[in-house]
Amino acid sequence: MFYYDGKLQYPVRVETPDPRFARALQQAIGGVEGEIRVCLQYLFQAFGSRGPKKYRDMLLATGTEEIAHIEMLATAVAMNLEGAPGAVQEAAARANPLVEAVMGGGDPRQYLSAGLAALAADANGVPFDGSHVYASGNIAADMYSNVTAEATGRALACRLFELTDDPGMKDMLRFLIARDTMHQQQWLAVIEELGGHPGTLPIPNSFPVQEELREVSYDYVFTGIEGVQPPMGRFTQGPSLDGLGEFRVVAAQPRGQEPQLAPPLPEAYAESQQMMGAAGLSGSSAGTSSDD
Repeated sequence: MFYYDGKLQYPVRVETPDPRFARALQQAIGGVEGEIRVCLQYLFQAFGSRGPKKYRDMLLATGTEEIAHIEMLATAVAMNLEGAPGAVQEAAARANPLVEAVMGGGDPRQYLSAGLAALAADANGVPFDGSHVYASGNIAADMYSNVTAEATGRALACRLFELTDDPGMKDMLRFLIARDTMHQQQWLAVIEELGGHPGTLPIPNSFPVQEELREVSYDYVFTGIEGVQPPMGRFTQGPSLDGLGEFRVVAAQPRGQEPQLAPPLPEAYAESQQMMGAAGLSGSSAGTSSDD
C-alpha cells in the first residue's frame, strides 16, 4: 500500500519562468535517464524480489521516493510554463547561448496536450514506454543496473544545473543531485554486502562455471586488423576479477561454420528465384521459363 502526503519532498520555486527550461526538465521526468524510469525500475525489482526481505523493503522505499521526485519535477515544469513573457524568454536565451543552442524553444505539447503542465515524455516529446526498466530477478544484476541508472541521472541533473540561472531551479537540482549521490552509494553498498568482487561474479554466480566453455571465459577478443596493436589494460592481463582465471588477449578467429540455410518456404512468399536456389539465379532472364 502507498500513502500520499500533500507536501513536496523539497521546496520547488521558480523566480523567472522559462518554457525552454521546462522542456529540458522533461528529460529528467520521462527520458531514459529520468525519474519515471528509476521509479518503475526499483518498484518492479521490489515486486519480484525473492530472498532477504530487507532488499525488497529498500527497493520499495527508494522507488516510492522517486515518485516524489517526479512530483517535484512536474511542479517545476508547470511553474516554468506559467506566464513567462516573450521578452524574458529572449533575454534568457541571449544571456546563455547554451540555452539557446540546446533548447531553442518550449515543447508546444506542454500547452496543447497538457494545458501548461508536464508530460510523461522526454525533452523531444517522446512518451516514456518502459523499455529501459530493468528488473531481472537477480539482485546483483539489478544493483549494477541501478548504479548505471543513478549515474546517468546524476549526469543529466548536473547538465540541467548548467542550463539555468534561476536560483530556485538550482536549489531543487542541488537536492536531486545529492539524492542521486546517496542512491549510487546505496546500490554499491548492497553489491559490497553481497560479497563485491569476487563474491557476486560471474553474475549469476549460481550457474556452475564448469558448464561454461572455460577456455574463452577470460579472453579479450581483439577484432582489429593485422598490424594494429590491441588496447592494453586491466582487462587484458592479470587475474580475472572473480579470481577464477587470467585475462589474455587473443586475435579474433572464426570458430564456426559458414551459415547454410534451407530454401524459403513457399508460404513465406520469397522470390521464385530464391526458391529455385542458386541454379535459378544463374539464368540470363530472371523470372522467365522455357516453352520446350
